[in-house]
Amino acid sequence: MGTGSHRSLMSTWRRDARLSHLTQTVRGITSPNTASANRMDAAVALIVRLGISMDVLLIKRSTNERDPWSGHMALPGGRWEPGDSELQQTAIRETFEETGVDLTQDSLRLGPLKDVRPNNPTLPISRIVPFAFAVPPFTEALVASPEVESVQWVPIDLLTNPEYRSSTRINSLGLSKNFPSYQVNGEHVWGLTHRILSRFLHAYTTPPRE
Repeated sequence: MGTGSHRSLMSTWRRDARLSHLTQTVRGITSPNTASANRMDAAVALIVRLGISMDVLLIKRSTNERDPWSGHMALPGGRWEPGDSELQQTAIRETFEETGVDLTQDSLRLGPLKDVRPNNPTLPISRIVPFAFAVPPFTEALVASPEVESVQWVPIDLLTNPEYRSSTRINSLGLSKNFPSYQVNGEHVWGLTHRILSRFLHAYTTPPRE
């Protein structure tokens, strides 16, 4: 892409008509409290790329026996650290470390979504706060950490298509259970990530009240 075209996109994407609806969606499912954070908290970034389609950034975590989310499809993110000024900073830092996407640059911070809490009490975190961001159409992601196996931009239209809703059987707490999932390029997106995306997509696709 030439320099002129790049600058043109930088100056126009923030006027994308879809941003208004995206902003209203986030306001409708915002989290009431994200100021305090501790070692048991984590944050993830729900990043929407405004191109011809609207795409969400997902990662596949690398296989690691020490990682409770080993091999899972996920949103970029991780645990709060003392050097993070707030949980949103955690999401921004982890996103850059994992995917190379710099949310301190050309992005819109749409705000926090309602937090989610793991159903499994053995997990090393007690709360995950998602933060929504919008980024321009030329945004690229890459595998920037050994913790990540792959990255992909997934169209929202695919995630809202009933044909891509599925389920996956998982062994959890000694029991084999079926969990709802999205099927994306041969991978199942389930668990906490599915819960975050489902809440967001339901709000995004629900017509506003008159």
